[in-house]
Amino acid sequence: MIERPSGPFRLGDRVQLTGPKGRLHTITLREGGELHTHHGVLKHEQLVGQPDGSIVANSSGHEYLALRPLLRDFVMSMPRGAAIIYPKDAAQIIAEADVFPGAVVVEAGVGSGALSLWLLRAMGTGGRLVSFERRPEFADVARANVETYLGDTPPNWDVVVGDLVESLPDAVAPASVDRVVLDMLAPWECIDVVADALTPGGVVLCYVATATQLSRVAEYIRNTGLFTDPEASETMVRGWHVEGLAVRPDHRMVAHTGFLLSARRLAPGAVPPEVKRRASKSSYGDEDVELWTPGAVGDRDITDKNLRKRVREAQRAAEGARRASGAAGGTDGTGSAVHGDIPPRI
Repeated sequence: MIERPSGPFRLGDRVQLTGPKGRLHTITLREGGELHTHHGVLKHEQLVGQPDGSIVANSSGHEYLALRPLLRDFVMSMPRGAAIIYPKDAAQIIAEADVFPGAVVVEAGVGSGALSLWLLRAMGTGGRLVSFERRPEFADVARANVETYLGDTPPNWDVVVGDLVESLPDAVAPASVDRVVLDMLAPWECIDVVADALTPGGVVLCYVATATQLSRVAEYIRNTGLFTDPEASETMVRGWHVEGLAVRPDHRMVAHTGFLLSARRLAPGAVPPEVKRRASKSSYGDEDVELWTPGAVGDRDITDKNLRKRVREAQRAAEGARRASGAAGGTDGTGSAVHGDIPPRI
């Protein structure tokens, strides 16, 4: 695992370089390494021994700001097999699900591993994360991305390739899971098996893209009688331009990416109090359900060719991280660690 990310830069460290026009380059420092751009060449050895936040110039005199990338920087630039959960939603998931050090957490699906990294950080080394993914290619990308960032595969992280409904009872004991995060097309299909796995008071949190999905999973959870009344929200982030007296909101903002819906597991046999609501048209029939299709909610499949490319990119980055970590830790006396740039955001 990577040590505390502070102190002078060393071989094996990842460094984020910000160029003259704000262009980002993320590299892993290696012996003899060089960053080539149309502005010139920057040797990796110029960064070794420099403190975080230093300014370095390349062969043409162009200056770069050198910083260790934050986790949010890494997840936005790593190879993707499936769409990632953005940092703004990951932060809310950690907060609303109340992921704590030592927690036992289940997530499905793992996608490209972005949320896995946030969960692993929040639960610490004393926790356990079990991630389910139906597609083995996505699981390969996620494993490689996590290994690239952490320098190794965490011993408290298990990736299960298979369907959550079929595999969860074999992976965890009944009533032993503290938190469950469902990032999938039809989370209502998993609620019953999730209820069996959750400890009383545990949290299930669903991340869905559309209002139709949100409505259906909320009604399913409510009708089981096994959870508290579900709560739904979405998170929007608006940046601000602040320069002297010119203070105004940015022209662009990160608005809707998905809905979060959470509920807590009741104790066995507990009957939740009846929630009095005003009469509304909240019910739906079979004909309404038939109108819901993956295409209708914008589900987009990645081509097999593109996915194989993502797997190769992620595995190359993970292999480079392993070699770089070996060189930095002294396990490879040759100092021959090789690591390419982390691919740009896709």
